[in-house]
Order: sequence, then structure tokens, then C-alpha cells
Amino acid sequence: MEFSLFLTVLAAAIGFLVIFRKFRFNQENKEIDSSLQPPSSPPSSSSVHPASSSHNWTHDVFPSFRGEDIRRDFLSHIQKEFRRKGITPFIDNEINRGKSIGPELIRAIRESKIAIILLSKNYASSKWCLDELVEIMKCKETVIPVFYKVDPSHVKKLTGYFGKVFKENCVGKSKEDIGRWKEALDEVSTIAGYHSSNWDNEAVMIEEIVTSVSKALINSVPSSDFDNLVGMRAHMEKMEPFLGLNSNEVKMIGIWGPSGIGKSTIARVLFSQNSHEFQFSVFMENIKSRYPRPFFDVYSTKMQLQKEFLSQIINQEDVTIRHLGVAKERLKNKKVFIVLDDVDHLAQLDAMVEETRWFGPGSRIIVTTQNKELLDAHAIKHIYKVDFPPYNEALQIFCMYTFGQKYPYDGFENLSMEVTNLAGKLPLGLRIMGSYFKGMPKKEWEEELPRLRIRLDGDIESILRLSYDALGDEDQALFLHIACFFNNEWIVKVEEYLAETFVGVKARLRILAEKSLISMESGYIKMHSLLARLGREIVRKQSPNNPGQRQFLVEARDIYRVLRSDTLGSQSVIGIDLTDYEFGMEWKISDETFERMFNVQFLRVHCYPSSYKLESLNRLPQDIRLLYWIYFPLTCLPSDFNPEFLVEINMSDSNLEKLWEGNKAIRNLKWMDLCNSKNLKELPDFSTATNLQKLDLSYCSSLVELPSSIGSMTSLENLDLSGLSNLVELPYSIGNMTNLKKLHLKECSSLVELPSSIGNMTNLKELHLKRCSSLVKLPYSIGNMTNLKKLHLKECSSLLKLPSSIGNMTNFEKLNLKGCSSLQKPSFSFGNMTHLKKLDLTQLYLSDTGIQEIASWVKKMSRLKTLVINGCTKLVSLPQLPDSLEIIHAENCESLERLDCSFYKTKFTELSFVNCFKLNQEARNLILKASTKRWAVFPGETVPAYFSYRATGSSVSMKLNGLLDTRFPTSLRFKACLLLVTKPSDVDAAAWRDPYISYCIKDKLSGVEVKLYAVRFCQIWGKLSPQSEHLVVIEFEETVSSPELVFEFSFRYKNWEIKECGLRPPESLALSMLMEDEETIRIGFE
Repeated sequence: MEFSLFLTVLAAAIGFLVIFRKFRFNQENKEIDSSLQPPSSPPSSSSVHPASSSHNWTHDVFPSFRGEDIRRDFLSHIQKEFRRKGITPFIDNEINRGKSIGPELIRAIRESKIAIILLSKNYASSKWCLDELVEIMKCKETVIPVFYKVDPSHVKKLTGYFGKVFKENCVGKSKEDIGRWKEALDEVSTIAGYHSSNWDNEAVMIEEIVTSVSKALINSVPSSDFDNLVGMRAHMEKMEPFLGLNSNEVKMIGIWGPSGIGKSTIARVLFSQNSHEFQFSVFMENIKSRYPRPFFDVYSTKMQLQKEFLSQIINQEDVTIRHLGVAKERLKNKKVFIVLDDVDHLAQLDAMVEETRWFGPGSRIIVTTQNKELLDAHAIKHIYKVDFPPYNEALQIFCMYTFGQKYPYDGFENLSMEVTNLAGKLPLGLRIMGSYFKGMPKKEWEEELPRLRIRLDGDIESILRLSYDALGDEDQALFLHIACFFNNEWIVKVEEYLAETFVGVKARLRILAEKSLISMESGYIKMHSLLARLGREIVRKQSPNNPGQRQFLVEARDIYRVLRSDTLGSQSVIGIDLTDYEFGMEWKISDETFERMFNVQFLRVHCYPSSYKLESLNRLPQDIRLLYWIYFPLTCLPSDFNPEFLVEINMSDSNLEKLWEGNKAIRNLKWMDLCNSKNLKELPDFSTATNLQKLDLSYCSSLVELPSSIGSMTSLENLDLSGLSNLVELPYSIGNMTNLKKLHLKECSSLVELPSSIGNMTNLKELHLKRCSSLVKLPYSIGNMTNLKKLHLKECSSLLKLPSSIGNMTNFEKLNLKGCSSLQKPSFSFGNMTHLKKLDLTQLYLSDTGIQEIASWVKKMSRLKTLVINGCTKLVSLPQLPDSLEIIHAENCESLERLDCSFYKTKFTELSFVNCFKLNQEARNLILKASTKRWAVFPGETVPAYFSYRATGSSVSMKLNGLLDTRFPTSLRFKACLLLVTKPSDVDAAAWRDPYISYCIKDKLSGVEVKLYAVRFCQIWGKLSPQSEHLVVIEFEETVSSPELVFEFSFRYKNWEIKECGLRPPESLALSMLMEDEETIRIGFE
């Protein structure tokens, strides 16, 4: 009995949490007809049936009470608190209470948004009160029970004094009345409410109750905060755990991001939604601009700030403070909600919110700023970073300010998308540009766009310029380098490029990041496009009329002017970036160009050779650090070129036959990319390239051999030799690259073997040998690569066997042998390797090999997650597999008959046995019984009897047969089976490129849709074209409350359709978690 009660409570709790979350954020969509809403504290749940927003409400609250118990004290106090909070309760002083409640009282109940049931010891002695309660519960409105000096269990079980007066009241009453009263009392007793015995101070309890009512009233009204604020709902959901409003901890939360991204808007919405729950609240707006900054007399500035702060939070104009401890004394016991918007100096925080102990329990302080360093300095641990919106939201924001709706007018679609791209998704920029284009005719849009492509709107520049002007000289210079040249570049590369230009470049980059002028994420430096355009505009203004006097040349037309002229260009130029070429220009580079611009350190050219003339090049800047010239048209660099300071050279897709004449020192070189230089026949001497980290020579198909000096690159981490189709062997010295982590040799079709020295690469993690069609064997020394994680041997069609030493690679994660048609079976065995303690292989690909069996050692692969054996036509059975396995793809294994009996114990994600027609009955039963997160598919002609609810077509109904309490939503796990067959169809084969299954769950009685969901089906379906009928099994968990459901399935792909469908009786999620291993249902096919 106790275990059953536990499961019921657990199911109810799960249901409540799910519904409460949906209610809080989806109320305005009216998707929920009933849900559960907790009071703010302390109950964990309560019954809330949100009333329709279209209802004509007369009262906020209807209190149901027994007057003799509470009218003179408790009731008068709570009504006073209601009035203080602006809540309108129903007052029944004018109503004469008779033997039954009349139409006036019924109307009052129905026209009140919330009902408070004040259950006192004599409540059940009144027929009037009990009839009120029945009517309230019938209305399904928001109900908050207060157990005032009465035990909730006495109300439920009708025991104690409460039960005694109820029984006395029942004397002479009809069975119908008694039954309705009992049912209503039982229902209200199960609602978590307020129990007076849990409170030492009745006044505090009253305050909490009124706060809960206020919160419920606000949540019962559809929110308009999000109507015109695209993406705000997502921000609110992400901010919820930062706020943690159920905690009594005093929290300071930072909202951090660049200027114009929407920090203040997020804070404003948070304030409007939550400030009503606090005793005092204040939104200090635009502190950086509106209030004095602490420069010279810091103490006086702090005093002035604190005075203004206190004046606003306590709503009193004539505040006088004599020292900085006043705020602490006034607010230390108060629950406050404070927003300090656009803070830019630590003293501002010290003046108003120096410490959390200044404020009472449960207080929340939100600080918005561009400067993360400021938040760190104030020890603010909870920091919400505001990211740029995705493109679709950016377009909606622009359209809201331009067209007053979330999509463009007809004919403005492409124009709107281009302006959105120019604004770069910064909400402030989108708003300003949207307002600028509002009401503008289409022709004016087209005339204005060319200017905006290269110039900033004045309003945007003035806003963004504030952050730039606040930087020191060196940081401003770094800002311009990034804006003009290094945006979206690898952090490590920028640090190397600028190491000689800026002292402490890493620290300076952090300063820019903390001020939100750049971000450093996933290894890249990123600057918002509006900020980058600001930087380019600043550089342009260095010399508006003579681009040759600027630091950076980044506009194609400016570069064209400089290169065409014999006089423009000077030592001021340090960077040229010609990647934005405009067609129609004909330009050329002369020797004199770089004689005038001898200080150029960064040169980037990415233009097709047909767009310019370069007949010869006798000189390049001597101090150049970055040389990036794609499609370089000449066969060699200038003879006097000095690469001594070169950090990176990228000349991919070039016409080079060799880099330069003779041996040159390249000690500073870190990255070299010459890929796709088809004519490259000779490589430079690498003896001094001891700091080179990456070398890409892929598809330099004229290379026949590599120099032995390649072994000098002891710092090399990534070497790509893919596509060197004429390369027969590797130099033995390659084994000296002991720091190498990735070696790519795919499509080296002439490579016969690897040198034994390759075993010295003990730090190698990935070895790619795909399509090395002449490769016959691997050296035994490969077993020394104990850190190797991935070995790709796909389509090495001549490979006969693998060395037994491969088993030494204990960190193996992925082995791909697909298409190794000469490989009969993997020759390595765990049986002979008693020293092996673990194998970390997670992916094993054996497709299209000639293997006849998979050895039993596979069960020892304790981390194996994916096994792909497609097209293994000789494979007859699968052995015991490791419990870690999640995905098996065994399509077109035409001889496969048997699966190990342990198969069903594993929890899979995907099982695909498409066209495995020889699977025996036991194997099919095991697939059905296996648990799959996504799907399982195998041949079959009818839905098995294992699915007791079956139907022809794509729809089936199910009665839940007492599996759930309809008062509480219950989580159930369903298992469905679909029989897929082909049908004649004229549907274009490309009409549904990605097969997917969708299902819709409906309440059978009301027809109301409970759930609609689509799951992307196996992509292999489109590739394999199954040869006959197949069964697909899917599992899913849903929260339901209806006793009878209809499941409608759909399979969308080409000419396939659902012929039959079936459902297995569900288990409650809680029960299945406890009992899943106890299932004994026999599976059978009809």
C-alpha cells in the first residue's frame, strides 16, 4: 500500500512540474486549459486552473471562510494586505446567509479569478461553506487552500474535530449533498497550500499568501511583454535559473554583452515580471550616462549615487544621507529587487550594492554592463552572457521596426535580408536601421543600400563610438587591427601575428573581450560587424582623400587607386586586404608599389588571376608576417624575398612550381598551406622550420617525393599529404615528428607501405589512409602509437591483414575498415593479449568487407557505441555485444540469421536491419524486445501480436485502463510498431528527401490534440530502397491525462505508406524505471 501511494505521489509530482513550466511561459498562447501553480513559498505545489483571459472578471479573489473562526482577526488582516497590494477581494457583508448559497454568491464565485479556501476548525460545520466549496471546485478556478489551525489530513480523512463537526452537519442531509461535500473536501485537501502550524509569525504567513495571490493574478493574464520583443521568451527561460526566485539567498546577477545587444531590455522585462514579489524595487536606468562618474572626488560621487538610489527605491524625494552606511541600514532586512543598468565603473556598484548583506533574504540585484571585468571585480558569480540572435530572429527584429510586423512587405524580402546582414544581428543596429527605412519607398531603399554597404549610419556610429573612445591608445590600435584585418581569425594566430606589434597582446585582447568589443569563442576572435565597420570608418578618416596614407587598405576601390597610382602609398600602410574584389576593375602590381609601402606586415589577396595583371614581382615587404595570396599566378616568389619574420604563408591553389630559390631561414614560421598547387614540384629546405605547427600539401599532385629535411619539423602537429597520387614512399625521417597529432595520407594511391619509423609518432591521435588503394600492409611498429584514437582505412582495397600489434592501441575510439574488400577478417585478437586492460574503441566500421563472423572479443569493447556492418553479405550471426553499444547498422547483410540472446538487454538508439530477410524468428523477437531511443527497422509482413492494440491503416486508439489519475498528468512510455509498404505513386522522388515519422496524440472524446511530434527517420532509407515490407518500432514518452487516446502516425517518404500500426500497453514512467528488468511478456508473430 505504501509503495503504491509513493508511485501515485511521484507521478503527480512529475505531472505538476511539467504543467507548471508550460503554464508559466505559454499562458498567452492559451495552450493549456488547466495546470498547477504553486504559491511563492513554501508549498511545492498547488492547484491552479487559470481562468480564460476573455472572461469578464468582477473580483480578483473570492475568500471562502467560516466567520466565527477568523473574521475578526485573520480575515481582517489578510483583506488589509490585499488592499495594500491593490487586490480586489469579494466582500460578502451585504449578503444575507441562508440555508443555501444563492445566485448572487454563485455569480461572485464564477466572476472571481482566484479562490482562497480558509479551512478552519468549524468550516465543515457550515452547509453554506461546503456548498461554496463545491461550487468553487466545480468552476475549476485558481484555488489556494489555507489550513488555519487544522491538520490537512483531518480534512482529507474527516477525522479529529474537523471530522466531528462535519458528521454533525451531515445529520438530516441528503446522500447527494454529503457525497458532493466529501468529494470537494477530498480534492481541496490534496492541494498543497499554507498550513498555519508551519509559521511562527502569522503576519509573515499572510504576506506570503498575498504575494502568492498577486503572482497568480499576474500569471493568469496573457503576457504582452513579449508581443514586440523577438526572442525575449528564450532569454526569460534562460534567466530563470540565474534568478532562482525560490531561494532565500541574496543573489547578484550580471547581464553582460556588447552595446546595443538588448541587455537593458532583458533587465526591463525581468523587472516588470518579478518586481511585484518584492517589498522594494528600483530600476536605475542608464547609469553610465545619467549619473556622475567617479573620477576625482570618488567619495562625494558615491554619496550622490547612494542618495539617488535610496530616493528611488523607497520612493522618497527628500532623502538625506551623512555616510555610505545608510543604504545598508535601511535595506538590510528588506527583500528588494534592484536593477542597475549600464554600469561602467566599480565605484557605482560600491555606492549602491556593495555587499549582499546590505539586503534582506531573497533579494535580487541585476547589473547590466559591457565590461565583464567589472562583474568579476565585484565578485558577481552569476553572469548571463547575451548572445547575438540567430538570423531568423534578427530579420524579425528589423521588420518589426520597419514594417510593424515580423516579416517584410511583398517585394521587400531581399532588401530586408541584405539590410539585416549589414546590421549584423545587433538588436540596437537592427532597430536603428529599421527605423531609418520605415516608410521609405522601395526605390529609395535601392539607392541607399550602396552607401550603407561601405558607410555607417551616423546614429549607429555615435553609439558604438562611445566604447571605442573609452579605450587607451594601444587598445584602440589593437581594436583597429582586428576590425580591419583579423576579425573571425584564430586567437592563437592573431597573438602570433601581433606579438612584435603590441606588448602583452593576450592581456589586451582580454580587455577588448571584457568590454564586449570582441568575443573569443571556440578559438576565434569575433567582432560584431557594426563594430568592425566602425573601425574601418575610423581608419578611412585617417586620410579621407588619400587612402595611401592610411594604416589599412581594405576597400577594393581604395586599393585599386593606390596600386594604379605612382604616387599614392606610403610607409603608413601596414596591412592590405583585397578579398572584396569588385568586378570591372583592372589592376596590376608593380615593383614600385611595395617600395613605397615597405612597412606592410599583413598582405591578404584572394582574387582570381583573371581579375588582375601580375607579370612579374621583384619585391615583397621585408618585414611581412602574414602572406596570404590565393591563386598566386607566378611560378616563384621574388629571389630577394626574406621570410625571416613570416608567421604564416598561405598560397593554396597557386601556380607555384617552387616557393623560392635557395635555402632561407623560416624559424618564425608557424603555418604553411600550399594545398592544391598542382604544379608544385619542389619544396623548400625545412631544416630551420623547427616551429612549424601545420603543413598542408594536400593535392599537390606533381610532388613525387618529400625532402628528408621534413623530419626537422619537430613541432609539427598536423601534416596533410592527402591526394599526393604520385608519392610512392615517405622518408624515414618522418618518424622524427614526435609531436605530430594528425597525419592525413588519404588518396595517396601509389603509396605501397609506411616506414617503420612511423611507430615513433607516439603522440599521433589520427591516421587517415582512406583510398590508399596500393597499400598492402601496415608496419608492426604501428602498435607503438598508444595514443592513436582514429584509424581510417576505408576502401584500402589491397590491404590483406592488420598487424596483431594494433591491439596495443588502448586509446582506440574509431576503426573504419569499410570497403577493405581483400580483408577476410580482422587478424588482431584480444585472446592473445592478456596485458590489455581496456579498449576505448567507440566506432567500428566493417561495411562491405568479406568477413564471415565477428569474433567474440567484440564484447570486451566496453566503450563501443557504433557498429556498422552494412553489406557484409557473408556474415551469418552477431555474437554477444557490449552493453555500451547504441547504434547498429546492418543493412543488406543478406546472410544474417542469428543474434545473441543477450541482445534485448542493451538499450539502443538505432537498430537497422534493412533487407536482412534471413533473420530467424528468435532474432526478430529480440529486436522487438530491445529498447530503442529512436527507432528499429527490420523486414516483416504484419504487426506482431506483441502489440495488443492493432489496427489497419495509420491510426489506432487505446484505453489507458486505470493507469493514470485524471486529476494529475502522468508520464507514460509508449511503444509503437508500423508496417511500411510501397504504393503506386506519382510523387517526385525528391519530394521528401529526409524520411521522417510523425505522430499525433488526441483525446478520443474531445478530439483535442494532446501532442504532435516528428522524428527524423533513418537517412539510410533513402539510400537503400528496401526490397519489400518492413516493420519500424519507435518508443516515446508523453505526459497525458486523458483516459482514452487516439494515435495517428504518418510516414513521409516517396511512395511509402503505413499499412498497419500497433501499440503496446504503456507503463507509467515511474513504474517502468523500477520494473523494466522484470518484463516477462512473450513476444509472438501472427
